[in-house]
Amino acid sequence: MSKSEQEYLELCEQILQNGIKKEDRTGTGTLSIFGHQMRFDLSEGFPLLTTKRVPFRLIVSELLWFIKGDTNIAYLLRHNNNIWNEWAFKKWVESPAYNGPDMRNFGLRVQQNDQFRQQYEIEMAAFKKRILEDEPFAKTYGDLGHVYGQQWRAWKTSAGETIDQLKDVIEAIKHNPTSRRLIVTAWNPEDIPSMALPPCHTLFQFYVSEGKLSCQLYQRSGDVFLGVPFNIASYALLTHLIAHECGLAVGDFIHTLGDAHIYLNHVEQVKLQLSRTPKTLPTLWLNGDVPSVFAFDVPDIRLENYEPHPAIKAPVAV
Repeated sequence: MSKSEQEYLELCEQILQNGIKKEDRTGTGTLSIFGHQMRFDLSEGFPLLTTKRVPFRLIVSELLWFIKGDTNIAYLLRHNNNIWNEWAFKKWVESPAYNGPDMRNFGLRVQQNDQFRQQYEIEMAAFKKRILEDEPFAKTYGDLGHVYGQQWRAWKTSAGETIDQLKDVIEAIKHNPTSRRLIVTAWNPEDIPSMALPPCHTLFQFYVSEGKLSCQLYQRSGDVFLGVPFNIASYALLTHLIAHECGLAVGDFIHTLGDAHIYLNHVEQVKLQLSRTPKTLPTLWLNGDVPSVFAFDVPDIRLENYEPHPAIKAPVAV
């Protein structure tokens, strides 16, 4: 069994066995623990779960969206990536301009009512179509506020200037690799009210040693079944991309979690996943002709030999 995948499965088991039942902002409820750390040796293989299929293309397009500094779901929709739709849709259906059927609290109602689910799917399809075809509408309702891409690439200062944290940290890795300040933060208290979702993965730090680049992420809140597998793969990929540009090998990805939780309506799915035997991790291929993190596009990144167990569906809590 891959040690990398075992780290994740042990987290799931610990939450099921020791998690405290907590209410949460979505009304779904969770089993939760506080404070957990996992370590993934990136030389062992790419840490994408094999006990269920995780859609790597979505991880790639989301990470490139962050790297570009984009905050509008239009880019994601053009890449058939729907993982941020619910937050933009919520902004639309709660706005004074929306005059369709009542979509309030759609997250829970979709799970509880088949008739409502059908109406929700109709409204969501219309919303996505309009985002792609109506630029002024997309600008207003597709934008998620000052979320990750904005903070990574254009942090606003009190002097009215902007800081490109990601570019600066890459330059520091190249020219001052022993620095203990190789940090990017997405947690900007002033901007929290303008964000569709305050950043869950709040701060990451790089570390260079013996020609290898390692990364540690601090994540304040982690949806362990749906979100955390994405986060592991996304920051592993980011580490690979930056190592590629800086001429380094990859070291470890360390994932530190604050509130690590399993939603109560994901418990059976987690148990199913734990019943499966992990397989060999895939390997990552990057287009060696692309010189910079900022020049990569989706076709320049792919997985090889990824043969996981089937996907396990679960509802997103919004």
